[in-house]
Amino acid sequence: MPFLGAHMPTAGGLHRAFAHIRTVKGEALQLFTRNQRQWSAPAISEEEAAAFAAAWAQWPFPHVFSHASYLINPASPDEELWRTSVAALAAELTRCARLSIPFAVLHPGAHKDSGRAAGIARAAACLDAAFAEAGDAAGGVGVLLENTAGSGTTLGADPAELGDILAASRHPERLGVCWDTCHGFAAGFDPRTPETWNQTIAALDAAVSLPHLRLLHLNDSMHPLGSRKDRHEHIGQGCIGLTGFRTVLTDPRLANLPMCLETPKDPDLRQDIANLRTLRRLLKPDEA
Repeated sequence: MPFLGAHMPTAGGLHRAFAHIRTVKGEALQLFTRNQRQWSAPAISEEEAAAFAAAWAQWPFPHVFSHASYLINPASPDEELWRTSVAALAAELTRCARLSIPFAVLHPGAHKDSGRAAGIARAAACLDAAFAEAGDAAGGVGVLLENTAGSGTTLGADPAELGDILAASRHPERLGVCWDTCHGFAAGFDPRTPETWNQTIAALDAAVSLPHLRLLHLNDSMHPLGSRKDRHEHIGQGCIGLTGFRTVLTDPRLANLPMCLETPKDPDLRQDIANLRTLRRLLKPDEA
């Protein structure tokens, strides 16, 4: 069975994410180690790292991921923005290492009309430069490139682009992929039938090989197939629907993967509880 969880808030301290994931009975956790919409961020303090480790010790699952800042654009042709992105990613890798988080999820960026090939080369070079800049402080922390909806000049709507970035990097052993169901649906990858989902899995396998698929984001879509619009909806309430999520959840090729919600969230987490309940019912055919 997959490990089901959610992205959790960290107000009051990074360690608070574990209290939240325990509240919703989650088995996988994603969080921001710092504000995802700011460039500057302090390092992880000794006290933060200790509190995080203590809270994790009370939660019996290993599946913790960070999501890197939305500001980072690995594919940017602008030298200043690219170098700032390298520094921000290196800092994220270092924070993850301090917290023993093995992977940071990262959007592959937008090439800004410099062209697909140039964007792929820049993205791979950004990854390599960030690994080099972080050095030993990053330990073995890796990066999971997330597929995108494909708006504008963003890379990653086509799994082949993710594969090309992995292949161009000097550190493919530290790279993997995160598949977002809403982004995939917006880009034209349909999980609503076994046939179309098998086509998606085949495309992923051809591009990156399935062992590199390390995490799924489970989000329904407010917009129809191929819309190129990234708008997350609660499970079963969007255009993917329950049938699509049943197909994903019951795919034996994904049986042991962590899968995190990134659906709209209320302060008391009731929406996460409801979404996870829905997903778990889909895993039991007699209750779906």
